[in-house]
Amino acid sequence: MTALRHTLYLTIRQVRNFLRQPWFVALSLAQPIIYLLLFGALFKKVVEIPGFTTNSYISFLTPGIVVMSAMFAGGWSGMGVIDDLDHGVMDRFLVAPTSRGAIMLGRVTPQVLTILIQTVIIVGLALIVGGRFAGGASGVVMLIVVSTLLSIGFASLSNGIALLLRKEESVIAAVNMILLPLIFLSSAFLQQNLAPRWIQDIAVYNPANWAIQAGRTALTTSATAHTVLTHTLELLVFAIVCTWLATRAFRSYQRSV
Repeated sequence: MTALRHTLYLTIRQVRNFLRQPWFVALSLAQPIIYLLLFGALFKKVVEIPGFTTNSYISFLTPGIVVMSAMFAGGWSGMGVIDDLDHGVMDRFLVAPTSRGAIMLGRVTPQVLTILIQTVIIVGLALIVGGRFAGGASGVVMLIVVSTLLSIGFASLSNGIALLLRKEESVIAAVNMILLPLIFLSSAFLQQNLAPRWIQDIAVYNPANWAIQAGRTALTTSATAHTVLTHTLELLVFAIVCTWLATRAFRSYQRSV
């Protein structure tokens, strides 16, 4: 119960920080909205390729944009750790009787609020420009769930990297090196069976692709519950393992101070 209480307090701290800068969500949406509108218009003829299973590229693209937005929201979480390290806040947490797991969970659980707002806005915009989602509200909810799990996993990794590298420039370089390739090695922009074989092989083990496939499947009528459940469980394991690894990174940081 103590760990849960610590997590709650630290989550509230992060939510308060979030509420102090409400423009953050709007600014963070600029890039995914540009991708949605620009790529949606630029590649709309892609659906005419033999083997493409949908006739609306906007409908196909939207889950990929939502997942990409969630990934980057989580990936930049480590910048907050750098700020806490620079101002001595993290050191105060570590000398206090605070659960190490709570310190990490308290930083990543507010991702739910960010992803909820971003997903609603992106899906709403997609509907305005012609997207249609047969999965309805339940499909959108499932998309939020898998995006949140993915974001928590990458937020944990980002926080762990920040504890190890402890430099803003290094964290930015590491995050970009991890996230950008994973997006382009997924089915975010192109149907997986139309990609080169080596990309298809990598996508099978790509957490970003798990979230995209599960979210896209939940929004369509052609998908099976088995596909959604399997990828959701994989993402849950991914989030748990990443959180555990990030918590272990505290030991490395403590040995250095």
